[in-house]
Amino acid sequence: MKISKGGPAGQNSHHLRKTGRNLIMKMICNLHTHTFRCNHASGTEREYIENSIAGGIETIGFADHAPYVFPEGYYSGFRMRPDLQEDYVRTLLDLREEYKGKIDIKIGYEAEYYPKFFDKTVELFRRYPVDYLILGQHFIRNEFDGVYSGQRTDSEDLLRDYVNQVCEAIDTGLYTYVAHPDLVAFSGDQKIYEHHYGKLIDKAGSAGLPLEINCLGIRDNRHYPSDRFFELCGRMGAEVCVGSDAHSADVAYDSPSYEKADQIIKKYGLKFNPKPELKPV
Repeated sequence: MKISKGGPAGQNSHHLRKTGRNLIMKMICNLHTHTFRCNHASGTEREYIENSIAGGIETIGFADHAPYVFPEGYYSGFRMRPDLQEDYVRTLLDLREEYKGKIDIKIGYEAEYYPKFFDKTVELFRRYPVDYLILGQHFIRNEFDGVYSGQRTDSEDLLRDYVNQVCEAIDTGLYTYVAHPDLVAFSGDQKIYEHHYGKLIDKAGSAGLPLEINCLGIRDNRHYPSDRFFELCGRMGAEVCVGSDAHSADVAYDSPSYEKADQIIKKYGLKFNPKPELKPV
Protein backbone atom coordinates (compact mmCIF):
# COMPACT_ATOMS: atom_id res chain seq x y z
CA MET A 1 0.00 0.00 0.00
CA LYS A 2 1.33 3.45 -0.93
CA ILE A 3 0.27 6.39 1.22
CA SER A 4 0.63 9.99 0.02
CA LYS A 5 3.39 12.02 1.65
CA GLY A 6 2.79 14.86 4.10
CA GLY A 7 4.01 18.46 3.92
CA PRO A 8 7.18 20.11 5.23
CA ALA A 9 7.84 20.96 8.85
CA GLY A 10 7.17 24.44 10.21
CA GLN A 11 9.65 26.56 12.13
CA ASN A 12 9.48 28.18 15.57
CA SER A 13 12.30 30.12 17.18
CA HIS A 14 10.72 30.64 20.63
CA HIS A 15 12.69 28.17 22.71
CA LEU A 16 13.56 29.89 26.00
CA ARG A 17 11.50 30.97 28.98
CA LYS A 18 12.49 32.88 32.08
CA THR A 19 12.46 31.06 35.39
CA GLY A 20 13.69 33.22 38.26
CA ARG A 21 16.98 34.76 37.18
CA ASN A 22 17.93 31.99 34.77
CA LEU A 23 17.05 31.36 31.17
CA ILE A 24 15.80 27.78 30.94
CA MET A 25 15.52 25.88 27.66
CA LYS A 26 11.89 25.25 26.75
CA MET A 27 11.40 22.15 24.67
CA ILE A 28 9.09 22.84 21.74
CA CYS A 29 10.22 19.92 19.58
CA ASN A 30 11.17 16.34 20.36
CA LEU A 31 12.08 14.14 17.39
CA HIS A 32 13.22 11.07 19.37
CA THR A 33 10.20 8.97 20.41
CA HIS A 34 9.75 5.21 20.16
CA THR A 35 6.75 2.88 20.03
CA PHE A 36 5.94 -0.61 21.29
CA ARG A 37 6.89 -2.01 17.88
CA CYS A 38 10.59 -1.97 18.76
CA ASN A 39 9.92 -4.54 21.52
CA HIS A 40 11.46 -2.46 24.32
CA ALA A 41 9.07 0.50 24.60
CA SER A 42 5.61 0.76 26.14
CA GLY A 43 2.51 2.91 25.86
CA THR A 44 0.34 4.03 22.98
CA GLU A 45 1.14 6.75 20.50
CA ARG A 46 -1.84 8.70 21.83
CA GLU A 47 -0.36 8.67 25.36
CA TYR A 48 2.97 10.02 24.08
CA ILE A 49 1.13 12.75 22.18
CA GLU A 50 -1.10 13.77 25.08
CA ASN A 51 1.86 13.99 27.48
CA SER A 52 3.80 16.04 24.93
CA ILE A 53 0.93 18.49 24.55
CA ALA A 54 0.63 18.80 28.33
CA GLY A 55 4.31 19.74 28.51
CA GLY A 56 4.10 22.35 25.78
CA ILE A 57 5.71 20.39 22.96
CA GLU A 58 4.66 21.81 19.60
CA THR A 59 6.22 19.14 17.36
CA ILE A 60 6.56 15.47 18.25
CA GLY A 61 8.51 13.16 15.99
CA PHE A 62 8.19 9.41 16.23
CA ALA A 63 11.48 7.77 15.31
CA ASP A 64 11.09 4.12 16.16
CA HIS A 65 14.01 1.75 15.60
CA ALA A 66 13.85 1.27 11.86
CA PRO A 67 13.03 -1.95 10.04
CA TYR A 68 16.16 -3.07 8.24
CA VAL A 69 16.81 -5.33 5.27
CA PHE A 70 19.31 -8.00 6.31
CA PRO A 71 20.53 -11.10 4.44
CA GLU A 72 19.44 -14.68 5.06
CA GLY A 73 16.43 -13.74 7.13
CA TYR A 74 18.39 -12.22 10.02
CA TYR A 75 16.19 -10.09 12.29
CA SER A 76 17.20 -8.19 15.39
CA GLY A 77 14.75 -8.16 18.27
CA PHE A 78 15.21 -4.50 19.22
CA ARG A 79 13.70 -2.94 16.09
CA MET A 80 10.42 -2.79 14.23
CA ARG A 81 9.73 -5.66 11.84
CA PRO A 82 9.26 -4.63 8.19
CA ASP A 83 5.69 -5.98 8.20
CA LEU A 84 4.76 -3.47 10.95
CA GLN A 85 5.81 -0.45 8.92
CA GLU A 86 2.39 0.13 7.36
CA ASP A 87 0.62 0.00 10.73
CA TYR A 88 3.20 2.42 12.16
CA VAL A 89 2.72 4.96 9.38
CA ARG A 90 -1.06 4.59 9.12
CA THR A 91 -1.51 5.00 12.89
CA LEU A 92 0.57 8.18 12.92
CA LEU A 93 -1.11 9.65 9.84
CA ASP A 94 -4.51 9.15 11.45
CA LEU A 95 -3.32 10.76 14.68
CA ARG A 96 -1.73 13.62 12.73
CA GLU A 97 -5.12 14.41 11.26
CA GLU A 98 -6.92 14.03 14.61
CA TYR A 99 -4.52 16.34 16.45
CA LYS A 100 -4.17 18.94 13.72
CA GLY A 101 -3.94 22.38 15.29
CA LYS A 102 -2.91 20.94 18.67
CA ILE A 103 0.48 19.42 17.87
CA ASP A 104 2.51 18.73 14.73
CA ILE A 105 3.24 14.99 14.35
CA LYS A 106 6.20 13.86 12.27
CA ILE A 107 6.97 10.31 11.11
CA GLY A 108 10.54 9.11 11.15
CA TYR A 109 12.96 6.36 12.06
CA GLU A 110 16.08 6.01 14.15
CA ALA A 111 18.22 4.17 11.65
CA GLU A 112 21.78 2.92 11.84
CA TYR A 113 24.01 3.32 8.80
CA TYR A 114 25.08 -0.12 7.61
CA PRO A 115 26.69 0.53 4.20
CA LYS A 116 26.10 -2.93 2.69
CA PHE A 117 22.35 -2.83 3.40
CA PHE A 118 21.52 0.85 3.55
CA ASP A 119 20.28 1.42 -0.01
CA LYS A 120 17.76 -1.43 0.16
CA THR A 121 16.62 -0.25 3.55
CA VAL A 122 16.01 3.29 2.29
CA GLU A 123 13.93 1.78 -0.52
CA LEU A 124 11.86 0.11 2.21
CA PHE A 125 11.37 3.43 4.00
CA ARG A 126 10.25 5.12 0.80
CA ARG A 127 7.30 2.78 0.31
CA TYR A 128 5.49 4.98 2.81
CA PRO A 129 5.65 8.67 3.73
CA VAL A 130 8.56 9.37 6.04
CA ASP A 131 9.55 12.84 7.19
CA TYR A 132 13.05 12.25 8.53
CA LEU A 133 15.74 9.90 9.82
CA ILE A 134 17.95 10.29 12.86
CA LEU A 135 21.24 8.44 13.11
CA GLY A 136 21.69 6.19 16.13
CA GLN A 137 24.82 4.16 15.31
CA HIS A 138 24.44 1.41 17.89
CA PHE A 139 26.80 -0.97 16.11
CA ILE A 140 30.04 -0.68 14.16
CA ARG A 141 29.90 -2.42 10.76
CA ASN A 142 26.49 -3.97 11.53
CA GLU A 143 24.73 -5.77 14.33
CA PHE A 144 25.22 -9.40 13.35
CA ASP A 145 28.96 -9.45 12.69
CA GLY A 146 30.08 -6.13 14.17
CA VAL A 147 30.58 -4.74 17.66
CA TYR A 148 28.37 -2.67 19.96
CA SER A 149 29.30 1.00 19.80
CA GLY A 150 28.44 1.82 23.41
CA GLN A 151 31.01 -0.35 25.14
CA ARG A 152 33.69 1.06 27.41
CA THR A 153 36.98 0.81 25.58
CA ASP A 154 40.48 2.22 25.24
CA SER A 155 40.70 0.96 21.65
CA GLU A 156 41.54 3.69 19.17
CA ASP A 157 40.50 1.36 16.36
CA LEU A 158 36.97 1.06 17.72
CA LEU A 159 36.63 4.82 18.20
CA ARG A 160 38.03 5.50 14.73
CA ASP A 161 35.71 2.96 13.07
CA TYR A 162 32.67 4.42 14.83
CA VAL A 163 33.53 7.96 13.82
CA ASN A 164 34.25 6.98 10.22
CA GLN A 165 30.93 5.16 9.92
CA VAL A 166 29.01 8.10 11.38
CA CYS A 167 30.80 10.47 8.99
CA GLU A 168 29.88 8.23 6.03
CA ALA A 169 26.27 8.30 7.22
CA ILE A 170 26.29 12.10 7.36
CA ASP A 171 27.62 12.16 3.80
CA THR A 172 24.46 10.41 2.55
CA GLY A 173 22.55 13.64 3.22
CA LEU A 174 19.58 11.66 4.55
CA TYR A 175 19.93 12.23 8.28
CA THR A 176 18.41 15.11 10.24
CA TYR A 177 20.68 14.81 13.27
CA VAL A 178 23.03 12.45 15.11
CA ALA A 179 21.48 10.80 18.17
CA HIS A 180 23.74 10.13 21.17
CA PRO A 181 26.88 10.90 19.12
CA ASP A 182 29.01 10.34 22.24
CA LEU A 183 27.96 6.69 22.46
CA VAL A 184 31.50 5.28 22.44
CA ALA A 185 32.80 5.35 26.02
CA PHE A 186 36.43 5.88 25.10
CA SER A 187 38.78 5.91 28.08
CA GLY A 188 42.02 6.47 26.19
CA ASP A 189 44.29 9.42 25.59
CA GLN A 190 42.70 12.87 25.24
CA LYS A 191 44.61 13.68 22.05
CA ILE A 192 43.28 10.51 20.42
CA TYR A 193 39.77 11.33 21.67
CA GLU A 194 39.88 14.84 20.27
CA HIS A 195 41.42 13.75 16.97
CA HIS A 196 38.64 11.28 16.16
CA TYR A 197 35.62 12.86 17.84
CA GLY A 198 36.75 16.22 16.48
CA LYS A 199 36.40 14.76 13.00
CA LEU A 200 32.79 13.77 13.75
CA ILE A 201 31.96 17.18 15.20
CA ASP A 202 33.52 18.96 12.22
CA LYS A 203 31.67 16.74 9.73
CA ALA A 204 28.32 17.34 11.44
CA GLY A 205 28.96 21.07 11.52
CA SER A 206 29.85 21.22 7.84
CA ALA A 207 26.65 19.33 6.99
CA GLY A 208 24.48 21.47 9.28
CA LEU A 209 23.49 18.53 11.50
CA PRO A 210 22.93 19.07 15.23
CA LEU A 211 24.41 16.65 17.75
CA GLU A 212 21.94 15.34 20.30
CA ILE A 213 22.08 15.66 24.05
CA ASN A 214 20.30 12.41 24.84
CA CYS A 215 17.80 12.37 27.70
CA LEU A 216 17.65 8.58 28.03
CA GLY A 217 21.32 8.74 28.96
CA ILE A 218 20.49 11.38 31.56
CA ARG A 219 17.53 9.41 33.01
CA ASP A 220 19.45 6.15 33.21
CA ASN A 221 22.74 7.67 34.42
CA ARG A 222 24.56 6.24 31.43
CA HIS A 223 28.03 7.29 30.30
CA TYR A 224 26.43 9.73 27.91
CA PRO A 225 25.81 12.65 27.63
CA SER A 226 29.59 12.94 28.05
CA ASP A 227 31.12 16.09 29.51
CA ARG A 228 34.28 15.25 27.63
CA PHE A 229 32.39 15.25 24.34
CA PHE A 230 30.30 18.36 24.87
CA GLU A 231 33.24 20.36 26.21
CA LEU A 232 34.88 19.64 22.84
CA CYS A 233 31.64 20.61 21.08
CA GLY A 234 31.72 23.93 22.90
CA ARG A 235 35.28 24.65 21.82
CA MET A 236 34.46 23.72 18.22
CA GLY A 237 31.23 25.72 18.04
CA ALA A 238 29.02 22.68 17.46
CA GLU A 239 25.24 22.95 17.22
CA VAL A 240 23.23 20.71 19.53
CA CYS A 241 19.63 19.61 19.97
CA VAL A 242 17.90 17.67 22.74
CA GLY A 243 16.04 14.38 22.26
CA SER A 244 13.84 12.67 24.84
CA ASP A 245 14.65 9.20 23.48
CA ALA A 246 11.31 8.28 25.02
CA HIS A 247 10.53 4.58 25.41
CA SER A 248 7.55 5.22 27.70
CA ALA A 249 4.84 7.83 27.48
CA ASP A 250 5.61 9.45 30.84
CA VAL A 251 8.89 10.82 29.47
CA ALA A 252 7.56 12.04 26.13
CA TYR A 253 7.94 15.37 27.91
CA ASP A 254 10.75 15.01 30.46
CA SER A 255 11.26 18.24 32.40
CA PRO A 256 13.94 16.95 34.84
CA SER A 257 16.12 15.64 32.01
CA TYR A 258 15.56 18.78 29.93
CA GLU A 259 16.80 20.90 32.80
CA LYS A 260 19.96 18.79 33.07
CA ALA A 261 20.44 19.08 29.31
CA ASP A 262 20.05 22.84 29.67
CA GLN A 263 22.81 22.83 32.28
CA ILE A 264 25.12 21.10 29.78
CA ILE A 265 24.25 23.68 27.13
CA LYS A 266 25.03 26.57 29.47
CA LYS A 267 28.12 24.98 31.00
CA TYR A 268 29.86 24.58 27.64
CA GLY A 269 28.33 27.53 25.79
CA LEU A 270 26.66 25.29 23.23
CA LYS A 271 24.55 26.49 20.31
CA PHE A 272 21.08 25.10 20.90
CA ASN A 273 18.83 24.34 17.94
CA PRO A 274 15.26 24.05 19.27
CA LYS A 275 13.86 22.54 16.08
CA PRO A 276 16.24 20.80 13.66
CA GLU A 277 15.43 21.13 9.98
CA LEU A 278 14.10 17.83 8.66
CA LYS A 279 16.19 16.33 5.85
CA PRO A 280 14.08 14.67 3.12
CA VAL A 281 14.47 10.90 2.81
